[in-house]
Amino acid sequence: MDTTALFKLTYGLYTVCSNADAQQSGFIGNAVMQITADPQQILVASNKNNFTSDIIKTSKKLTVSVLSIHTPMEFISRFGYHSGRDTDKFSGCEVFYTDENQPVVLDNAIAWFACEVVATIDAGTHEMFICKVLDAAVTHTETEPMTYDYFHRVLKGKSPKNAPTYQINTNFNQPTKKEEIMNYDIYVCDVCGYEYNPAQGDPDNGIIPGTSFDALPDDWCCPLCGVDKTNFSKI
Repeated sequence: MDTTALFKLTYGLYTVCSNADAQQSGFIGNAVMQITADPQQILVASNKNNFTSDIIKTSKKLTVSVLSIHTPMEFISRFGYHSGRDTDKFSGCEVFYTDENQPVVLDNAIAWFACEVVATIDAGTHEMFICKVLDAAVTHTETEPMTYDYFHRVLKGKSPKNAPTYQINTNFNQPTKKEEIMNYDIYVCDVCGYEYNPAQGDPDNGIIPGTSFDALPDDWCCPLCGVDKTNFSKI
């Protein structure tokens, strides 16, 4: 079975946040959809291991920010590949709080929703929160939303393990003939699934094509999630 067929289902990319008992957190989600018009309700899926899930279950509130197609990977890395248990994801971000004291992240957002959880469905590894929309706004009318297809195909992003679309050993960058001739080993990030390919290098961070993994500087970090070289494994 070709599980990458699931990527052909249409998704967006969203920042989902919640605040309760002086704790707040957020994550990058792709499973958000409208399910009814009257009342206006949306469904938001979150992995049970997400710190944000615990906060949502306490607060019974959440916010969703629709991400722009221009959202940088650094932002996606911050909210998508780190845990709010040990990282202040909101540091340096533009955030405002709703009347229900819920954080709305405006960075890279083209629209946002403030919601109340009215029901929760257990879906195994994930929980599906059915939410009544309390408030909403469009912040940028001329900017297209980020799609999950664009995230994978253009930005070469990988689904983190908590994502509902996580794929085990999914190779988006297949070795080319040039790489086979070079015979340089490809290394994968154990945290986010990013693959360091010596034939491609990491030009955005000053690493030219042809640089083997062993030759990377000691301070080089994963371009997606920011972990160091010790968190990579040879494929």
